Amino acid sequence: MPDDKDSKRVQRRADTLLPEEQAAGSDDPNAQAEEILADSDARTDYRDVPEGPPIEHRTSEDTVEPTD
Repeated sequence: MPDDKDSKRVQRRADTLLPEEQAAGSDDPNAQAEEILADSDARTDYRDVPEGPPIEHRTSEDTVEPTD
């Protein structure tokens, strides 16, 4: 059984469903929120972290000086 903290988290998420989540429809927004949060937690807990040095993401604006 979820504790009070989890229940409040689910309720907050159910109260703030995104427009596309609302458009999908649900007879039970709390159940929908629970599934969304469970998926999010699983992705956070089991995300793949590549081995080796961190990968830097840069754009050309970050590395090239502008020419006037």
